[in-house]
Amino acid sequence: MSGRPALGFIGIGAMGEPMALNLLKAGYALTVYARRADAAAALVKAGAQLAATPAALARASDIVVTMVTTAADCEAVTLGAQGLIEGAASGAVVVDMATISPLAARRIAEALAVRGIEHVDAPVSGGPMGARDATLSIMAGGATAVFDRVKPLFEVMGKTILHMGDHGAGQVTKACNQLSLTVTLQGVAEAMNLAAHCGVDPAKVREAMLGGFAASRVLELFGKRMVERNFENGVDARFYHKDLNIVLGLMHELGLPAPAAAVTLQQINALVGSGGARSDFSRMIEVLERAGSAK
Repeated sequence: MSGRPALGFIGIGAMGEPMALNLLKAGYALTVYARRADAAAALVKAGAQLAATPAALARASDIVVTMVTTAADCEAVTLGAQGLIEGAASGAVVVDMATISPLAARRIAEALAVRGIEHVDAPVSGGPMGARDATLSIMAGGATAVFDRVKPLFEVMGKTILHMGDHGAGQVTKACNQLSLTVTLQGVAEAMNLAAHCGVDPAKVREAMLGGFAASRVLELFGKRMVERNFENGVDARFYHKDLNIVLGLMHELGLPAPAAAVTLQQINALVGSGGARSDFSRMIEVLERAGSAK
């Protein structure tokens, strides 16, 4: 433990809990905060300390990792009453690993900098399985020296770790990732639906596509779920709904065209509106099937 920073972790969900457990397994002293104390029970049992507020957690930590859901959540735990900013010492680091708008990430970084607190935005890709297996892709934005300081933590939680640039660059990279992923999934769902309507086995079509230029991780993983009708225990569609709204908001701010993203978001809206918010994103194929059967 000698010479290692004391860590804090906020956001004990499907992603955050296994990420925090990996930090504990690596031998770091860890303090956690959860709005419901029972949500942190597994981490406390594994050796973490429980803080009553984000500010109290910050007082016990050199580096704090947050993994909450929305920009509003990030700003509340970081800058709000009894937030991290009220307890963190000058020179401490807040590492935000949630997916939020790059503009929000920069606002948070600027507010912390006034108090001498460093900030890194480091969203991840890889889902709960990647969090559990410590194989996440981590894309970070912030000062190089601060990135170097927190990189050993990233190496405990992930496999592909890249410093993308200054504040917000990690979030821009994640936005690009989610744009490509969601639009690709829409294409895969349409392809599987077309195969079925033409009387050809979608499983065989997927196998053929995986051997050519249409091959992708989206086709491999999400396409398999579509073929097997396995829509549980994956990554909730509601998170992609949030992420693609971030993408479109950013592109609107920049005046960039986003036709494929806009169409895909309408399909995700239909999925969420039909009760699929907490199902795996591959359930998108059902939206297309329902539209086809209505004709």
